[in-house]
Amino acid sequence: MITIKQANTKALLKEYVKFPFSLYKNHPYWVPPLIQEELDSFDKTKNPAFESAEAYFYLAYKNDQIVGRIAAIINWDEVNHQAKKKVRFGWWDVIDNVEVTRALLEKVYELGRKNNLEFVEGPMGFSNLDKVGVLTEGFDELGSMITWYNYPYYKDHLEQLGYVKEKEYLENKFPFSNVKTDSFEKIVPLIKKRYQLREMNFTVTKDIMPYVNKMFDLFNKSYANLSSFVAITDVQKEYFKKKYIRFINPEYIKFVMDKDDAMVAFSIVMPSFSRALQKANGKLFPFGFYHLLKAKKESKEVLFYLIGVAPEYQSKGVTAIIFEEYYNTFTEKGILDCIRTPELEDNIAIHQLWKHFDPVVFRRRRTYRKEI
Repeated sequence: MITIKQANTKALLKEYVKFPFSLYKNHPYWVPPLIQEELDSFDKTKNPAFESAEAYFYLAYKNDQIVGRIAAIINWDEVNHQAKKKVRFGWWDVIDNVEVTRALLEKVYELGRKNNLEFVEGPMGFSNLDKVGVLTEGFDELGSMITWYNYPYYKDHLEQLGYVKEKEYLENKFPFSNVKTDSFEKIVPLIKKRYQLREMNFTVTKDIMPYVNKMFDLFNKSYANLSSFVAITDVQKEYFKKKYIRFINPEYIKFVMDKDDAMVAFSIVMPSFSRALQKANGKLFPFGFYHLLKAKKESKEVLFYLIGVAPEYQSKGVTAIIFEEYYNTFTEKGILDCIRTPELEDNIAIHQLWKHFDPVVFRRRRTYRKEI
C-alpha cells in the first residue's frame, strides 16, 4: 500500500529535502545539496519564484517508510503570458517502483486538472535558473551543484507511464588544453575596434554588484527566443544575486560593454563544488563551509554557468573577447577542465560557440511530457 502525504510543515519539508540523502547514501556520483539552501528555496517568504508560481510538495510512504517525493508546480507567468497550459513536476526522487512514481504523479495531474491545464512536463523547477531534466546518459560521471542526478530507472518509470521526450539537454566538457588562442587572438582587437567595445574584469565581488541587474536584463533579452524561456523578474534578480554571486570567484565573471557603457555580453563561470559538497554532506557547519571555501579558491575544474549576448551583437564574434579574458584567467589559475551546464540540443548557436575547443558530450538529460 502506497500512501501520499503533503509535506506542508517544517518537519515534513525537512524530511522531503533529506530523502535523497538516504536514497543516494555513499553514492560516488550524487552531489548533495545544502539542506538549508534547499529549504529556503521552498519557503514562500524567501523565494520570490512564489510570486508567480505555486508549488506543493509530496512524500510517498510504503510500510511507514518514505519511498519517494515530488513537487507539483505551476509557473503562472508561463501559463498566462505564454499560453502554455502546463503543470510542472520537479525535485522528484523515488525508489525503483513504478507504482510509487505513478502515485506521486497523480498529485501533479490533480493540480493540473484543477486549474484546467492540458499537459505535464518535468522534471523542472520554478524557473529557468533551477535544475532541469532527468539524466538519461552519463550515470558514471560526477554530478554538479546545478544539476539533478538520478538512477537509470527514472527514465524507465516515465516511459512506462506513457511519457514522451519533450526537450533534450546536452552537457559537454573539454580539457582547457584544447583551447588554442588562434581561434580568438587575432580577431579580438578587430572586434573591439569595429564595435567600440571593452572588456570588464573583477577582483572583488562588491565591484560586480552594481552591474548584476544589467546582466539579468541582458540574460532576459538574449534568451527570450528559446521556447522554454520565462523572464526573470526584478525581485528574482535580487534573490539570485544573494544566492549565487557569493559562490562565484569575481575573476570568473566577465562583461563586455559598448562605448555608452551598455552591457552587450556577459559570462558567469563557477568553480566546481561537487567534491566539496559531497564532503559537506548537506551541512555548512562545522566543516562544510571550509570545504566550499577551499574549492572556490583551489578547484581546477570550472563550470560555464551562463553566457549571454545582446541579440544585435550575436554572430559578430563578441564571445571571442570573453574567451580571451577567460583564457588569461584560467592560465593564471592553472585550470585543467571546463564543463558546460545543460544546453538545449536544438540551441545550435550556443553549440557553435564552442566548436573550436572540441568538446565532447558526456551527459544527456531530458524533460518528459504527457497530456492530462
